[in-house]
Amino acid sequence: MSHTIGLAAHGIGCQRGGRLLFEDLSFTLSPGEGLLVTGPNGAGKTSLLRQLAGLLPLAEGRLTLTGASDDGGVAELCHYVGHLNAVKSSLTVADNLAFWADYLGQGRADLPNALAAFGLNPLADFPAGLLSAGQKRKLALSRLFAAPRPIWLLDEPQVSLDAASLKLLDSAIGAHLAQGGIAVVASHTALATKFAHKIALGGKRAA
Repeated sequence: MSHTIGLAAHGIGCQRGGRLLFEDLSFTLSPGEGLLVTGPNGAGKTSLLRQLAGLLPLAEGRLTLTGASDDGGVAELCHYVGHLNAVKSSLTVADNLAFWADYLGQGRADLPNALAAFGLNPLADFPAGLLSAGQKRKLALSRLFAAPRPIWLLDEPQVSLDAASLKLLDSAIGAHLAQGGIAVVASHTALATKFAHKIALGGKRAA
């Protein structure tokens, strides 16, 4: 799927519990560009992604989109995969993905691709509550393919993944960018993906 959405932050800031995490943060992401967000614990990496997803208010500044045909904002155009996998233990792997496809109004046509993305086909009928930590993380990331969106917001997406799954993750992000998608990734550890932009919260900032 080809994407043509651009995303920009204009002087945004974040406060949590009366504490200023960051301020006057700006960046511009054109279609096909990725942003890597780094920094120590508590610097605001997760909060930034949650702001972009519409889950936290901006303390200052604004977000803008280019190429969007609706006024739903970033929240309607993004996938946010946070620290928690949001896996429903009582459902099978396939039913978890079907839930997200239905919830996001995408239909189920992309479910085969979602199961295949991280090699979950053999576990399609397996109860999600019995999955290992790595398998649950792969199931969470498979939502990216169950209902495609142009903007990916990924918080430490490589947690619990083995080496083979890390390669699949890097390949998935790279393919998404190649199709014109945007990826904002918060990470403590290096990824093979080449990011057009980098921001280090709580330290020196690189454009």
